[in-house]
Formats: sequence, C-alpha cells, structure tokens
Amino acid sequence: MQIEAFFDTHTSTLTYVVHDPSSHDALIIDPVLDYDPAASKVWTESVDKVVHFIEKHSLKPLFILETHAHADHLSGSQVLKNRYPDAVLAIGRNITKVQKLFRDVFALPATFAVDGSQFDRLLDEDEVVKAGVFDIRVLFTPGHTPACSSYLIGDALFTGDTLFMPDMGTGRCDFPGGSVKDMYESITGKIYTLPPTTRIFVGHDYQPGGRDLACEASVAEQRRDNIQLNDKTSLEDFITFRSERDKTLDTPRLLLQSVQVNIDAGSMPGADDEGRRFLKIPVNVFKPEGAGGLQLDEIS
Repeated sequence: MQIEAFFDTHTSTLTYVVHDPSSHDALIIDPVLDYDPAASKVWTESVDKVVHFIEKHSLKPLFILETHAHADHLSGSQVLKNRYPDAVLAIGRNITKVQKLFRDVFALPATFAVDGSQFDRLLDEDEVVKAGVFDIRVLFTPGHTPACSSYLIGDALFTGDTLFMPDMGTGRCDFPGGSVKDMYESITGKIYTLPPTTRIFVGHDYQPGGRDLACEASVAEQRRDNIQLNDKTSLEDFITFRSERDKTLDTPRLLLQSVQVNIDAGSMPGADDEGRRFLKIPVNVFKPEGAGGLQLDEIS
C-alpha cells in the first residue's frame, strides 16, 4: 500500500490517494474543489492534480471517501465521480444529522433529502468495507461534527479534522452539533487505543511557526506529544481548553458556501432557466444591547 498526499495551500487541506502498485486499486480521501469567494468562482486545479496522478499510474479509483461535511472547503467529489463513475462516493451514516441541522440554516427546500441519499453509500460504525485489495474499517469519531468518521486502511488511519499534527492538536468543536466531550472520547477511546505504530494521516496542516508541511504521526507520537490532548490530559482539562480556545477562533472563511455544497455530496445548486447557479448566504445582523444606530427593520 502506498499513500500520496496532495496539499491545497488555499485551505491547508490534505487529500490522499491510497493505492496498490500491483492491482492498481485506489481510494481517494477528502478531495478539494477550488473556490474563490470574492468572485464566487470554482475551478479544478486541486482535483486535476489527483486525476493526473491516477492517470499517470493507471490507477482504478474504487471509493471516494469523505471524512465529514467539511466547513472550510468545497468537496471535489462530484468532479471525480463524473470522471470515474464506478467509484463509490461514501461517508459515515451520521451525515444525516448534519443535513438535518443545516437544511433549516440555509432554508433549503423541503424536498432536500436528509437521509444521505445524495451519497452512493452510507458507512456504519466499525463496518469493514472491502474495496479491491483494501479493507476499510470505519470508526465514528464525532466531536468536530456529529458525522465525522475516520478510516483505518492497513496500518494507516485517516482522521479528517479530528486530529492534527501533534504540534497543532485537535479540530475545533464549536460548529452546530459539535461536542468537546465527544471529541475527547473519539480520540482517547478509539484512536489512542489502536496499536502505537498505527500511522495517523491528518486532514489539515497549518504549519505552525512556518515549519515544513507534515501530514503523518504515529499513535504513540500523538499520545505522547499532542499539545492539546495527550495521555496526561483529563476530560475536564480538555473541555476547559477546547471550549476557551474555540471562542477565539474566527468563523471559517468558506463555511457558508462549503457546508451547503458538502451536505449535498459536493453537488452544486441546480441551475435556473438561464443556467445560473446560486448559493444561499444567510445574513445575521447583530446589534449590541444599548447601542445606537439603525434598527434591524431600517437596514435595507
């Protein structure tokens, strides 16, 4: 088994291609669709790099795996599905919880399905999926979102936004449905119980201090060195730290655009009669108590 990582510098996201040189079987994990919010423009540079690698090595993509409905980038899964229609687009079954949460946030039509049917396959906790020469074990690892899953393939675990490199810590837990307690239990009760040599591949790397890109650390390294959650961290301490830390974090730049696309399996909104597509951006107007200025109904 070989693992190729692709790094999107715009969102600090890591996409992975897991492949077997003998059979040419391949899996794609968390692909990125490039998006510029200022121009509301999409393009396929990140996906193109993945496709180029697949074609260069004559690989057969069997599955496109999403670890969760990402809040910081649009998924490139539909571009890959169009290119490789036989590949199975899969995500953890709890995506339905996130669909239900956000259907109302974006005032999506009542016809918007919240049963996960936009995906080819919904994966269950501790399920082992056979994909060519690969066995994919599904671990539900909620906390960042209710729908986060990690995928154990051989000795490699792909954690999405649950764990980052040891010098970065863990994912945030302040999105709707997120839970610091669930994050703690997902990491200490599931990920940290895997063999210490298990290789963890993270979903983002923000290169703290300007260090070189890194994407892999062992379970032993994470348990020893993770600056936010290691073997010495109690649940109480983690709840205190993560809750206070999350209050200081900015809203992800692409949250409103990406979530509504990603809960729909990476599909863009349908086109109108003139071929135009529109994303919905809720407007939240806040007025501090006692502040002067316009009333809400005066803002137009």
